Amino acid sequence: MNVEVTPLPGIGVRKDFATRTGRRIGVVTQRDGHIELIVSKSDDPDACAASIPLTADEAGALANLLGAPQLVAQLTEEHRDLPGIHTRQLPIQPSGPFDGRTLGDTAMRTRTSVSVVAVARAGQVHPSPTPDFTFTGGDLLVAVGTSEGLEAAAKILKYG
Repeated sequence: MNVEVTPLPGIGVRKDFATRTGRRIGVVTQRDGHIELIVSKSDDPDACAASIPLTADEAGALANLLGAPQLVAQLTEEHRDLPGIHTRQLPIQPSGPFDGRTLGDTAMRTRTSVSVVAVARAGQVHPSPTPDFTFTGGDLLVAVGTSEGLEAAAKILKYG
């Protein structure tokens, strides 16, 4: 997928790409920090057909909705030929037992043999988190392991 980055003098930056159906989908990040999701025609990227202003939290939530499932799908495809290996998203609940605590505090690898390969947070993917990585409510962990291990990991994150 080819993402085009266009400086918008005095405004900020537009990043967009063309979809298979001929529309362009993008994000305008303004110099003052405001963010807009935009849809344009493929033949005229400057002609905005729709614009949705987003707060930083809304942009992060949208990125998590789109990014984590994509990462899980990619990892699942890569592990397709490895029987017994599965990939799953595991949420950190706000005010849950690991909100504000580290990956090491979960002892996830030791207790379940599950590996956390990435954490999606507010539109950012943090690959290969170290044991001192601190979770925040709303994080989505991308974990790899057996079905049983992933189920146990989900219970650990939910109940402690």
